[in-house]
Amino acid sequence: MPSGNDTKLKQTLAQVLGVPESGIGDETSMDTVPQWDSLKHLNLVLAIEEQFGVSLTEEQSFEILSYPLAKAVLAEHGIDFAA
Repeated sequence: MPSGNDTKLKQTLAQVLGVPESGIGDETSMDTVPQWDSLKHLNLVLAIEEQFGVSLTEEQSFEILSYPLAKAVLAEHGIDFAA
């Protein structure tokens, strides 16, 4: 069963990218979601910061190129994704 943070991240990605939450998974990335352009990426970074109460560095913002990488960056901020 996914953790609450896992669900929150999927909801955030789905909302910003305009895709179904059920379609968000380990394969979700800039390469697999045509709508994920530079503007949507900026909106995604801002939405993640707001949803999780974190402030990402510029480097971390550029690292969030997929769902697993977003989880990894949030884990660096102490956000737990364990079920």
